[in-house]
Amino acid sequence: MISDSLVRVNTLAALEEVTIKRNEFEQMLQFSRLMFRLNQNKHYIARLREHLPTTASAMHGEASILMGYDFHLTDDGPRLIEINNNAGGLYVGCKTWIKQPMIAALTSTLEERLLQMFPSSWQTIAIMDEDIASQYMYPEMNFYADLLRQNGRTVLLVSPEDIQLKDDGLYVEEHRLDGIYNRHTDFYLDIPELAHIRTALMTGLVALNPHARSYALLGDKSRMVDWWHDGLLDDCLPADDVAFIRQIVPEIHMLSACDKEQVWKERKTWVFKPAARHGGKGVVLGKAMSRKRFNGLDMDTTVVQRYIPASQIEHKSIHYKFDIRLYMHGETLIAVAGRLWRGQLTNFREDGSGWVSLRISQ
Repeated sequence: MISDSLVRVNTLAALEEVTIKRNEFEQMLQFSRLMFRLNQNKHYIARLREHLPTTASAMHGEASILMGYDFHLTDDGPRLIEINNNAGGLYVGCKTWIKQPMIAALTSTLEERLLQMFPSSWQTIAIMDEDIASQYMYPEMNFYADLLRQNGRTVLLVSPEDIQLKDDGLYVEEHRLDGIYNRHTDFYLDIPELAHIRTALMTGLVALNPHARSYALLGDKSRMVDWWHDGLLDDCLPADDVAFIRQIVPEIHMLSACDKEQVWKERKTWVFKPAARHGGKGVVLGKAMSRKRFNGLDMDTTVVQRYIPASQIEHKSIHYKFDIRLYMHGETLIAVAGRLWRGQLTNFREDGSGWVSLRISQ
């Protein structure tokens, strides 16, 4: 494992713990569990089938490892900001996971819950990302590797080019892989550098998780657009579930489906996001959007979503923005954490920013 002196994960959050209301937490958990049931809904899958990539047909029965559901808190309750298909942030440095609240939804220890996500058949595992040693979350990936090794697994941290495709499977040197813990964000395995991984996955020579199916059905921002289309959810779920999803998910549309001039006039009430990119990459608040940049947006690949300001926390006369992430495996809650930051987008560059533990009020 790398030394703690190399850890690049900011652990010095201004507050050690932030308290949130139990009813807010329960709404977020209810929504996250409903999303997994939607992910398994045969009517929902059938309605989307023509829009799904080929790789979404693999791993169809498995829950995705560490789905992250990110929320802002408002006076009217939590609102979803994003569904993250390979959520990070649980490792906070110094060989420590972020502290978890004592609540009934979290059974056993965090380490035990994390291990239960990895099937017993995964005895030889690759943790894979693009140019893995340069990744911001590389220290966290090392800590996952240590946890899995303590459980008797063989674990290798690799970039795609470290993996070779042979007739009977994928190999890293002499090790034949049972599974890949995928931290790469090309979930559809479209780029040439992942062609051998794609071939092995689609021919049943390796398991990969997080996988394309969960991203295609939930994590792709185009799905949130679909949830606001009349008819799709209504044909798949009870009316109460549909209403609940639209209560939690802020209004969102493809820019191509909107009156562009009207959107420009109302831009301060919108956030502009690339539909196919992950995390906060390429996200622009409407209030910061120039006319030149607006005119340059690709109508067919940009989504516009109602702007929901981040929650605000004050500590030592400094105001921080705050959001909440639930880490899920299917309907099972694995962990929960908060993030504090300053600036337009989530980042940990400012002093006092970072991950923070949550306390759930009674």
